[in-house]
Amino acid sequence: MVQPGYAQIGPLSMYHEVEGDGPPLALLHGAYMTADMMAGLRSGLTGSWRVITPELQGHGRTGDADRPLTYEQLADDTAALLRHLGAAPADVVGFSMGGATALQLAIRHPDVVRRLVAISASYTHDGVQPEAIALYPTITPELFAGSPAEQAYRALAPDPGDFPVLVEKLVALHSTPYDWSADAIRAIRAPTLIVVGDADVIRLEHAVEMFRLRGGGAFGDFAERSDSRLAVLPGTSHFLPPGSGVLDRAPLLLEMIVPFLREAPGHRR
Repeated sequence: MVQPGYAQIGPLSMYHEVEGDGPPLALLHGAYMTADMMAGLRSGLTGSWRVITPELQGHGRTGDADRPLTYEQLADDTAALLRHLGAAPADVVGFSMGGATALQLAIRHPDVVRRLVAISASYTHDGVQPEAIALYPTITPELFAGSPAEQAYRALAPDPGDFPVLVEKLVALHSTPYDWSADAIRAIRAPTLIVVGDADVIRLEHAVEMFRLRGGGAFGDFAERSDSRLAVLPGTSHFLPPGSGVLDRAPLLLEMIVPFLREAPGHRR
């Protein structure tokens, strides 16, 4: 049974849902999404984990705040929520914006993250496909007219008329160059599963580079294998067209995520 709730995290009344029983797991959604839109993954995790699905600043039932959207702040909010719920350390699974937030969570709050699954996420701005980087500044609220993202916002948000504000902040988030440094990625303590579609918004070369920074890519027949993993989903885009996006591959994702997370010491098998 889903247990909805709110927690006061800084200026946010942060909505979150808790479902399942077992070790804690934070499930972080992408841009323009809500907790409900992560149901495909959540339903396959709640049998073995206590899944906490927050709605991040300005998304779903969590109102906005008088500050920009940054991955660092989203990570700080998530860490504060997990500590508030007594759910740290937790396994962390994030998609897209949530995947980048998960990386920042592991960088900024290593004590909060036990194992990390970063789906469709990059640690540098140029890890994103150049076509996407060129597209981001052109995005306007009008492009979402009648879309599921706009409809969900207007149905759930505390201030339904503020959708243009969310778009403006997300355009700024996605358009602002960033580089969290190879050293920061190399220093992440949590074993990491990196997942990307073969036609994703993240460049395949970047995913491989990040995997190598996490200790992967050696000839495992004659060298010790890294505790991090890389998965490339075939025939998979980021979100469009419907049926081809990463989250449309939930059964395949779960086949990879569940065994990876169960490698954690002490998890029941």
